[in-house]
Amino acid sequence: MSTDDVEQQLASVDLFSGLSKRELRKLKDRAREVRHTAGHEVAHEGLGALALHLVLEGSATVTLQGREVRTLGPGDYFGEISMIDGRARSATITAGDAGLRTLVVSHEEFDRILGEEPDFARTLLVTLCARLREAEARTTAS
Repeated sequence: MSTDDVEQQLASVDLFSGLSKRELRKLKDRAREVRHTAGHEVAHEGLGALALHLVLEGSATVTLQGREVRTLGPGDYFGEISMIDGRARSATITAGDAGLRTLVVSHEEFDRILGEEPDFARTLLVTLCARLREAEARTTAS
């Protein structure tokens, strides 16, 4: 997968959609690829984990309270909230039968970028506010 492909996939993450090409490249450069064997529990509901995982290859199962709720594939991601706030995972993620390859952005690297790049942080705040407003609108409409 080319650098441009990975940057495009990062740009598809809602949280990163407003970032410039330079900011996406910086994020990609601070990330690392990780391979997970079939059946490996990548994240466990209720436990701490400080990284966002962007699925590059393979699949993973998402379970909540032991109940399967969805399957993730290339382009999907998980852990963006824990990457930001460092709190416990809200679901368990298990690598599929063929294994899983993810691009991992750790909380530490993400925090470092925020400290170095005020525009990066500002863009993320605006994006998060937009997501909150959308969530509020959906709640109000219900």
